[in-house]
Amino acid sequence: MLTVLGHPQRVCTGLTRRKLLQVGGAGLFGLSLPNVLAAEEAQSARKARAKSVIFVFLFGGPSQLETFDMKPDAASGIRGPFRPIAARTPGLRICEHLPRLAAASDRYCVVRTVNHAENSHNACHHIQTGHPLPPADRGAANVDATDKDWPAMGSVVEYLDQRAAGDTPRMVPSYVYLPQRLGHFAGYDYSGQYAGWLGRAYNPVTTDIRKRDAADNPYFRACTDAELDFRLSGLATPVDVTLDRLDRRKGLLEQFDDRRRQLDAPAATRDFQRLREQALTLVTSEPMRVAFDIRRESDRLRDRYGRNLFGQSLLMGRRVVEAGGRFVNVLWDVAVRGDNFAGWDSHEGLQATLKDHLLPGLDQGLSALLEDMSDRGLLDETLVVCLGEIGRTPKFQNRGNADGRDHWSYCFPCLLAGAGVRGGIAYGRSDKDAAYPVDRPVSPEDLASTIFDSLGIDPHEFIQDKQGRPVKLVEGGRPLAVFG
Repeated sequence: MLTVLGHPQRVCTGLTRRKLLQVGGAGLFGLSLPNVLAAEEAQSARKARAKSVIFVFLFGGPSQLETFDMKPDAASGIRGPFRPIAARTPGLRICEHLPRLAAASDRYCVVRTVNHAENSHNACHHIQTGHPLPPADRGAANVDATDKDWPAMGSVVEYLDQRAAGDTPRMVPSYVYLPQRLGHFAGYDYSGQYAGWLGRAYNPVTTDIRKRDAADNPYFRACTDAELDFRLSGLATPVDVTLDRLDRRKGLLEQFDDRRRQLDAPAATRDFQRLREQALTLVTSEPMRVAFDIRRESDRLRDRYGRNLFGQSLLMGRRVVEAGGRFVNVLWDVAVRGDNFAGWDSHEGLQATLKDHLLPGLDQGLSALLEDMSDRGLLDETLVVCLGEIGRTPKFQNRGNADGRDHWSYCFPCLLAGAGVRGGIAYGRSDKDAAYPVDRPVSPEDLASTIFDSLGIDPHEFIQDKQGRPVKLVEGGRPLAVFG
């Protein structure tokens, strides 16, 4: 049985939103409506803990030993330069440059044992989809095989929500990516953020924040309002295009589409149709125009988040969720191609970059998000996830540089908060050097299962792949026991 989301909502047919999705899912999985109704009688509906997810992605790989799994008793070449400070969570050793998060650790759970075998940045696919990156010919600066990739978790949510809504207009898309597509600041295009074989109609709606120049890093500096224009191009309807004219244009297009639907339309045409319908809805969506206008927030709150790109993107993420977005990725990306000082991929200059930019920005922005969402009552119904795709080597040395750490995917941390997550706990334990899990190892499949389960989606339900074959949303994996 396929069920999505928690609180049932009646529609004009008298059915609940959940029932509508079950009926739509029946055709998808080759089941019949009687089978679905029988399954409904046989077991209670799956309840959702969360209405939405904010997925904070620290691309590049934050060091576990300089953030949430410090080892002050380790050898000098391992423990790093920073001291741990007391947190509200017993036994949690948190970095001295994360004082606000240390003071707020009763609001989140630290998972210390995330691990996988993909020791490179291509693991961003595994982390965002719950599946290893499929083998395919792909270039370093572009993705030529996205149709072979697994869909991002946000794309799955978008796909299910579109089918649940049916013909009902959706004023805010379910899957939104902030502030730019992954890798695009540095001229790359990483797998894992797209809908893959599910179809381009379920790709994220992405804002298009730009840098000043090739060497600029807007994560490391204050940004102006002109630079922080998250509003989507085309949402502000031109004055001379009235709603009547838009309706006439829509009607004309529908005449052509009615003829085309009489043919066996290929997948690309169906994707185009869905994209067209979404665009027509969004261009007249007042909630969209309001949600993506960050200038509506008070200066005091914006200052609390930090006027850098990460802090303002977190604030925008809260606005999108508040408007009805269901899966919002907020990205701290590598801003400058090939620059190890420009982000979390700290092969060199780790000490200064962490101390001056990365840790203070994370500390200010993420603590503000948790506080702000708690004050608004949003944290109870929103799962907040924060992690990178990898960690860093236990040995504080990298490629001849004494001030850096190389890639390390065998043990690294993740923060979970909201939607019933028990705050003030640490899940799992690493060894003495934060190199490998000692107990309760956590895979990307476990994380994906936890996220889907929190949204009321059975992670082991089936979905059809590009060839029409049934595949599980997550292969293996179990939701983590971190909820109260």
